[in-house]
Amino acid sequence: MSGRQTRVNLLAIDTTEAGCSAALLADGGLTERFEHAPRRHSELLLPMMDELLGEAGVALTELDALAFARGPGSFTGIRIATAVVQGAAFGAGLPVVPVSSLQALAQGVARTTDASAVCVALDARMHEVYYAAYRCTDHRVDGVIVEERVCPPDAVPVPDVPAWHAAGSGWRAYGDRLASRCGDPVAIHADRQIRAGDVALLAARLYRSGAGVS
Repeated sequence: MSGRQTRVNLLAIDTTEAGCSAALLADGGLTERFEHAPRRHSELLLPMMDELLGEAGVALTELDALAFARGPGSFTGIRIATAVVQGAAFGAGLPVVPVSSLQALAQGVARTTDASAVCVALDARMHEVYYAAYRCTDHRVDGVIVEERVCPPDAVPVPDVPAWHAAGSGWRAYGDRLASRCGDPVAIHADRQIRAGDVALLAARLYRSGAGVS
């Protein structure tokens, strides 16, 4: 059977915000490198990828796909991740699975809490946020409540769920304005960072559904 029918082996990366991370999903196991490293993404990312592959004894060409957090987020960070994953995928002849950075952040909250919904807001500067809301079941994101968008904090759509968690840098920068619009969440994870491990978990499901691109 192919990897799409059974286990998916893939390498995922994220440089959306200040965090830099890479994760390897192989033979059902997940390993990750993460460092809070503003302005050091290009220096750290390739060594992280090489270390993960080397420790697992896996060649890049043996994977099913590569994945990356495609944004929204920092323009510079997303440009770095896009360039790295494009070059690696081209050289290894692998498809790429783009994953929403907002959904990856929600997946991190769902994985570590009992949240039934997560509203994600990243600081987009200029008094705006990148915003989306997700439904969660059994510690994973399983549906979209509000599609991702960029808008002022006091113009975000109000989530139609009774209890939800908040996540992302937008809640640190504009918490009062977001709360006045949306109400009070169960918990606010303003300092939660996107992790490549969560990108990998989402990408595996997307890959099985045929979401890989050349």
